[in-house]
Amino acid sequence: MDVPDRDGQPRPAAEKPRPAAAKATSVRDLRASDADRERVAAVLGEAFADGRLTADEHADRTERAYAARTLGELTGLTGDLSPEEAQPILVDDRPVTVFFGRTRRDGRWVVPVKLPLLALFGTVELDLREAVLQRRHIVVDSMVLGGRIRLLVPDGVRVDVTGRTILSTRDLRARPVADGPTIEVGGTMIFGSVRVRAPKRTLRARVRDRFTRGG
Repeated sequence: MDVPDRDGQPRPAAEKPRPAAAKATSVRDLRASDADRERVAAVLGEAFADGRLTADEHADRTERAYAARTLGELTGLTGDLSPEEAQPILVDDRPVTVFFGRTRRDGRWVVPVKLPLLALFGTVELDLREAVLQRRHIVVDSMVLGGRIRLLVPDGVRVDVTGRTILSTRDLRARPVADGPTIEVGGTMIFGSVRVRAPKRTLRARVRDRFTRGG
């Protein structure tokens, strides 16, 4: 709205300060669930059983696991027991990169608000079925040249390809819901492809859905 000046001429009203954007919670500060604690406890139990942890070390780490409140506290308990790809919880916000090969992220891992992705004549597979989304809107900032992105998403997740695509293909077969999370694939793709799949439905689920729609 314009406000009259002293000379009668309208002048723009002072703009209200814009609210600051909400800052995303640090990946390591995200709250841990009971299932996360149990995953870590299982790894600690295996390490004790095969002699990699003493009885005292096992007792101490297990107690800390069940008392942990954040994912960062949990990841520190198994870092010296398993390679990175075998960790019960993967807290890694580094870019996903592949050159003439294949790389995969799956299991219990944290998907940051913005995930940089670089695929040069290679394939990136992102399995989100057990992943923790840092926010309900995730952006995959991709640079793909002759590469492929493969997404496996749980039911209810929407995938939008909004980036620039040149001589590339997309095959999106998710089962989103209206208020579900969104994965936005942005960036640039040249001679590449994006394929999205949801888990296969069980026979019971397919029959139930058919009767629900028919009723």
